[in-house]
Amino acid sequence: MAFDLNDGSVVVIIGSGSGGGTLGNELAQKGVKVVILEAGSRIEIPDFVNNEWDAFTQLAWKDMRTTSGNWRVAQDFPNLPAWIVKAVGGTSVHWAGASLRFRDDEFRAKSTYGGLQGANLLDWPITLQDLEPYYARAEDKMGVTRTNGIPGLPGNNNYKVMEAGARAVGYKDVSTGRMAINSQPRHGRGACQQIGFCFEGCKSGAKWSTLYTEIPAAEKTGNIEVRPDSMVLQVEHDASGKASGVVYADANGTHHRQKARVVAIAGNSLETPRLLLNSATAMFPDGLANSSGQVGRNYMRHTTGSVYGIFDKPVHMYRGTTMAGIIRDEQRNDPSRGFFGGYEMETISLGVPFAAAFYNPGAWGRGFTSLMDDYPNTAGIWIVGEDMPQETNRVTLDGTAKDKFGLPVASVHYDDHPNDAAMREHGFKQGSSVYEAVGATRVLRTPPYPSTHNLGTSRMSARARDGVVNKWGQTHDIPNLFVSDGSQFTSSAGCNPTLTIVTLAIRQADHIADSMSKNEI
Repeated sequence: MAFDLNDGSVVVIIGSGSGGGTLGNELAQKGVKVVILEAGSRIEIPDFVNNEWDAFTQLAWKDMRTTSGNWRVAQDFPNLPAWIVKAVGGTSVHWAGASLRFRDDEFRAKSTYGGLQGANLLDWPITLQDLEPYYARAEDKMGVTRTNGIPGLPGNNNYKVMEAGARAVGYKDVSTGRMAINSQPRHGRGACQQIGFCFEGCKSGAKWSTLYTEIPAAEKTGNIEVRPDSMVLQVEHDASGKASGVVYADANGTHHRQKARVVAIAGNSLETPRLLLNSATAMFPDGLANSSGQVGRNYMRHTTGSVYGIFDKPVHMYRGTTMAGIIRDEQRNDPSRGFFGGYEMETISLGVPFAAAFYNPGAWGRGFTSLMDDYPNTAGIWIVGEDMPQETNRVTLDGTAKDKFGLPVASVHYDDHPNDAAMREHGFKQGSSVYEAVGATRVLRTPPYPSTHNLGTSRMSARARDGVVNKWGQTHDIPNLFVSDGSQFTSSAGCNPTLTIVTLAIRQADHIADSMSKNEI
């Protein structure tokens, strides 16, 4: 279905990933007319490449960005702060599939952690109870294992090593996890083939991605048009301050103006605030939806790091589902450990090229080459923990660097909070203990990679002065402008964010459709 540029009755969604793609399908199923503008190309399953560097070149968002702060990423990858996808389906093409619900107390960070110095804590304006029915819908839609009677995935060698070590040190909550990857055929898609290239796009289609689930389902309704290679440059508003449409550039760089009744931004937590800031006008001199000054602030990327154990026998960690393995015992709030919040340990695997790049960026010499020599005998754990929102951790517009359209690029500043550093150190220690308990000959701690979990830069708040959007993801300042991605997160929680992004999109679609039917937006 193609919509006219002057059709002001449509909902325009910017981005087609877990938030935007899900929102588009949910609205289309309700009969709402939708245009999705996606900055990247449409790359289908047969086009995916089971090669790390080639897949990165094909899928990753490689546009220029700048960085600052004390995080290691600014030193090692100054122009690549995030490892996300620029293609139809967004980062749902790249994600590993871990699908975990927030705990109740993780929606109440300020109430739970109190006045933690240096942290800009706030409770969400919604609770776990509010989201539970939508979590259930998301789990069914995505086919999350260990829900709805769906069995868990089998464990690969990487998991078996981690599980044995976890049991040896006394951990109880250990499994192949809740994964949005089919363990058996479901919803017209086959079961996981254990290919091992989950980050490079699932060649079998067993992993949920909006590219081949939500978007095709929406297109069958005739109520949606997806326009690839359409980079949105500005959200426009009318004289009353309501969003009226967007200006975007097509693959040839030609500018177009698409009118809209509602605009929803789902560009990931770097591009969403960048677009709001780049859309500044005389009426909104500090950027759209920014009366609070919170657009771009409170950037979170999870407290991460990895532990690799090297053994005297082969592990072949790259075989099988990459992240089907989780230890959840540390995912609790227990300040006696020396920090607030919790973290999980999940299996991780890098291929040889990425291991060389990410084990210890910049390393060389005999110590490094010996690690690479031992690659077949290596097992991997990734730490995913709650990091604390800080006002100074933020996405701003770079003062000098501009993109090919002449717009300032996103500049990402991030400093670890002392709570983050204490959590990471605890995770390094516990992850090392897991491997040492089953005979690791040595253990390697690796610094955080470019961010895959980007959160918080347009956060939810009950009061307009504290954040950017309300409990529906609707901007406090502009009632027909929404944020539909992880930018909404008020706190990061100690678990992977995609399930919650999808859950919020389902809930937001109900609200938008209802509000449109009542002519409230």
